[in-house]
Amino acid sequence: MENNFLEKKFRLKKAGTDTRTELMAGLTTFMTMSYILIVNPSILSETGMDKGAVFTATIVSSVIAMLVMALYANLPFGLAPGMGLNAFFTYTVVLSFGKTWEFALTAVFLEGIIFILLSLFSVREAIFTSIPIVLKNAVSVGIGLFIAFIGFSNAGVIGQGDGVILTLGNLLTKNTFVFFFALFLMAFLTAKGVKGALLIGIVGSTVVAVILGVSSLPTQSIFSLPPDIGPVVFKLKFDHIFTFEMFSIMFTFLFVDMFDTIGTLTGVATKAGMLDEEGRLPNASHALMADAIGTTVGALLGTSTVTTFVESASGVADGGRTGLTALSTAFFFFISLFFFPLFSIVPPESTAAALVIVGLFMMSPIKEINFNDFTESVPAFLTITMMPFAYSIAEGISFGIMSYVLLKLLTGKKKEITPMIAVLAIIFFLRILSPLFPF
Repeated sequence: MENNFLEKKFRLKKAGTDTRTELMAGLTTFMTMSYILIVNPSILSETGMDKGAVFTATIVSSVIAMLVMALYANLPFGLAPGMGLNAFFTYTVVLSFGKTWEFALTAVFLEGIIFILLSLFSVREAIFTSIPIVLKNAVSVGIGLFIAFIGFSNAGVIGQGDGVILTLGNLLTKNTFVFFFALFLMAFLTAKGVKGALLIGIVGSTVVAVILGVSSLPTQSIFSLPPDIGPVVFKLKFDHIFTFEMFSIMFTFLFVDMFDTIGTLTGVATKAGMLDEEGRLPNASHALMADAIGTTVGALLGTSTVTTFVESASGVADGGRTGLTALSTAFFFFISLFFFPLFSIVPPESTAAALVIVGLFMMSPIKEINFNDFTESVPAFLTITMMPFAYSIAEGISFGIMSYVLLKLLTGKKKEITPMIAVLAIIFFLRILSPLFPF
């Protein structure tokens, strides 16, 4: 009876999946996203926010956003407060500009309201649809390199060098052993066609990490009540909402969140074969609404911008195709409220290996790019390379769109430029030039 209900709600057979695959994919997505439960409270607490309260706000806002993604959009994407956006919140808005964290939360809240309006009028969906298929393929590849870079960095395999931008890290440590153990276990299981290969690799390498002393079992009870959310909930202040500072900060949150989300949806959906013949993602507007609602609710609860996570690619790589994957991820986020000490033993090296493997999975659309047509291959190349090099999905899309429009114009192929893509290119050019006009 339960399976019939799930089939009817999520249309599993039509998506070529089943209940077990979806639930396992949701757990895999959770495992690769779970670092945010530690990192987000740590970063936001530097503004003076209560770390325990932010931990609870992080989980509750993520669960709400994923419920919308699961039950309204029926898509397998996980959402949570985004990395980069939380850093901008803390280190730029609060610590550099000297604003209060309440001011920053208000900017996030206003951004969320604007997102809801843009989603209601299908503006964000129009942007998603307008991206040429060559750039959709390039976004998938770029995200693959980007998350692989994050994985290698989190594992300490690469890092900043003395006098060089990047260098090889120390490979003769227990931590890197755990990483490579996880990496090749996942690769082996994937090669054998084992379902849940990434999850098994994460769990297996966590056991190895505990044995080696890289990670340790909780010293306290594995069960704990959630920290009180009171210190950060409903702390918005609207006394500066009509200032230029508020507008500029809100616009920065808006820009990064919008194109990070569009980039993630584009890349992961392209790789998973979820786009239709016209390059559209079914229920894209619903997915974007989940993001907008998550951001708005998250600001009210006391956390930075909630966005669609690129780590969702790990669950998709494990076979997740419907909202049941997102529902499963939401469930594990919810129970982590009470069992966080247990989840906290998973070392970053284990999830880092999953990101590297997923990076490989995301590379396959590169075969669809016509490298003989330089009006397409150059924008695709810039999209791919700028994501890891600029450490931003949004910047990769920005460079890809600007170069696409410019080259099509210069080579007499302006018919291939849609009005929306032209408008986006102009906006991106103006954003780059804006420091020259500080008014």
